[in-house]
Amino acid sequence: MIFSCGEALVDLVPDTPAGDTGEGRVPLPGRVPLPGGGPMNVAIAAARLGAASSFVGGISNDEFGEMLLAHLTVNGVDVSLCQRFDAPTAKAIVEHVPQLRFRFEGVDTADTQLADLDTDSIVGAHNIVHGGTLGMFRGPTAETLARLAESHDGMVSLDPNIRPQIIDDRDAWWHFHQRWLPHVDVYKGSDEDLEWIWPDRTPEESAEWLLANGVGAVIVTRGSEGLQILTPTTSARATPPEVDVVDTVGAGDTIVGTVLTSIVEHFDGAAIELAELGATEWQTFADRAVAAAAITCSRAGADTPLRSEVDW
Repeated sequence: MIFSCGEALVDLVPDTPAGDTGEGRVPLPGRVPLPGGGPMNVAIAAARLGAASSFVGGISNDEFGEMLLAHLTVNGVDVSLCQRFDAPTAKAIVEHVPQLRFRFEGVDTADTQLADLDTDSIVGAHNIVHGGTLGMFRGPTAETLARLAESHDGMVSLDPNIRPQIIDDRDAWWHFHQRWLPHVDVYKGSDEDLEWIWPDRTPEESAEWLLANGVGAVIVTRGSEGLQILTPTTSARATPPEVDVVDTVGAGDTIVGTVLTSIVEHFDGAAIELAELGATEWQTFADRAVAAAAITCSRAGADTPLRSEVDW
């Protein structure tokens, strides 16, 4: 199973008409709440693509929390490790599309409250623990998930998914990133992420450094230019198909969910050994990832594709 750990929140996106009147889609006043949060998006993406997927995190008891829990459940994500809290749901208010611009409301929200976790069902070399984005460094959740990454005996995946406007204490962020890093097998970062984390290096140099320090595969994304997957022995590149972009919310999460699903499907319940994957497998995974992300970009919010919508 893929255990995606961290935050679930709502993206409040500009309201638009449900149908096209023939005169174009004109934005309307107001906003629509859509399920979001990097780790939850990854859990949804993996489940829709056919993986056994679990979301691990804190969810509010408010109306948005009920919406998030229903969204996870209806998409087949296991929620047995979710915990409910009276704290509010975090909100990302999208300001501009297609490029993602948002403001964040997330002080003492439910996603930060995960102070303990029963890990008995997570252990095993056939299971993947994935984390990143906000859950990696906010509140008691950050400590709980850092301990999980440090103790997990299977594969660990990390997508830092940097949100500079939310990170008000870079040293605290760095502390948790450095706790995860020695245990990470798959590291996904956009070129902008890598430049923010290591400003004295190019994204390529950062990827090489990660591989030299024990990471098994590094996924470097470059927006519309696609992505590159690098391992100690090979690399793969893929460029997405052209689509009419509605917004880019959830594109990176779709890439992560697609690659992780491809990995667990390849090993089919056996212990995951990334070193056994060769150039052909990584190229296939890369091609699948950009195709799936393009579908997500063609619709509003983190609406990731179903298995039936992709050429697997």
